Amino acid sequence: MFLTALRRTGVTLLALGASLSQAFSLGDAFESDTPHIEIRSKIRNETGLRYVKNSGICETTPGVEQISGYIDVGTNMSMWFWFFEARESPETAPFTLWLNGGPGCSSMIGLFQENGPCLVNEDRNSTYINPYSWNNVSNVIYIDQPIGTGFSYGTDTVNSTESAAPFVWTAFQVLFESQLFSKYASREFIFATESYGGHYGPSFVTYFGEQNALIASGAIEAEPVVVSALMVNNGWYDPLIQNEAYLWFATYAPGYGQLQPDDVLVNITEAMYGADGCVAQEQACYAAGNSTESNKICHKADNYCIDYAFVPAVGDRDSYDLRQNSSALFPPEYYVHYLRKKHVMKKIGAMVRYDECPDAPYKLFVKTGDDARTWLPELGALANSGLKILIWAGDADINCNWLGGHASVLAMDWYGNETLHNTPFTNMTIDGKPVAAVQNVDNFSFARVYGAGHEVAAFQPAAALEIFSQVVRKEQLHSV
Repeated sequence: MFLTALRRTGVTLLALGASLSQAFSLGDAFESDTPHIEIRSKIRNETGLRYVKNSGICETTPGVEQISGYIDVGTNMSMWFWFFEARESPETAPFTLWLNGGPGCSSMIGLFQENGPCLVNEDRNSTYINPYSWNNVSNVIYIDQPIGTGFSYGTDTVNSTESAAPFVWTAFQVLFESQLFSKYASREFIFATESYGGHYGPSFVTYFGEQNALIASGAIEAEPVVVSALMVNNGWYDPLIQNEAYLWFATYAPGYGQLQPDDVLVNITEAMYGADGCVAQEQACYAAGNSTESNKICHKADNYCIDYAFVPAVGDRDSYDLRQNSSALFPPEYYVHYLRKKHVMKKIGAMVRYDECPDAPYKLFVKTGDDARTWLPELGALANSGLKILIWAGDADINCNWLGGHASVLAMDWYGNETLHNTPFTNMTIDGKPVAAVQNVDNFSFARVYGAGHEVAAFQPAAALEIFSQVVRKEQLHSV
């Protein structure tokens, strides 16, 4: 679902419409009785917003606003977004961004399978309210990036985590310059993501901080995007460590036991630590840095580690939930069929057929070996800055398993490193039932969520909402 083999998951109002039923477009793309609005940026060429308000799709809670449409971030670059107002106190609730990973996977996965306002029925033609939606406590926006992912369309030039960040920055410039979203620019901003978000999160938040510094110095004129908290579940942070974790996890997955027979474990060990094995190739990738030859070196390392570590560690299990086989049925894919229905597309303002994890954006990342590169130094620097950070993982996921995620944060260079090593796990309980094992060090928390696969909120929605709510309230993780 997230990886092919190993896919990690000031403006001018141009028109408001002479009447509520008047639709305008680029080529009449939005065909609906719902009012459509277009906003073009005054200071950024070829950028702007095209959107539909209150389509009646998904969020049906009375009085709760939703907005869906496109952020044009450049020439022929249209990034899909779907925004949901908070169900409670939207005028003061924080502003949360949700990004799925991949690279090249749609954030509609998170919306419709994990933490959004609705879920799709088995009939694939209707929805029902999700009582554990994260917009219970926050205003939430879901964005499909890079271009070509999900409902986004146009020219895609993004071939790495680093090159993706400026386009998401531009998206928020367009949003926060608009009267529609300007009120959220000063809110607490929570950056929530998963899977390949272990790359996206540290990279994008670091880039946002660099741009904010340029704004503060007067070097550029732009809207600050100040992130108050970073949340990454089942993230892909440091491939050198996390590839080794495939062997650890296959040998003994805590709570589940040995996943693969001894002979398979012997083969993985040889492939991991042998001459020119996975570890050696990953080390060569790291040593190559951003040199000209690094793309080839990192691409080769990634392919090798996938073939000889990941694939045998998974075997015939579902890589996102070891309790299921490779034909896993949960979470169901009903929503994909729903979003491809013409009447749904018209109502929400979608201009292209929905594609959950298209190959084209993914293949651009593959060519640069981006999957084999680490963003652990940036994550450590953010932790060192005192930013509120939650690194959490469902303990039944193999792909970005919690052992690898935990080993990654233990390896971070930050002031809390020694304290984290010496902080025992404690059970977090809800109504007396253990839901996670947690560690807290100041503003940094790690959580292993019991009985959850890769998409934590799909498997443990109540626990995920409580954990999210505690981050919103700037609390260390605790029992309730």
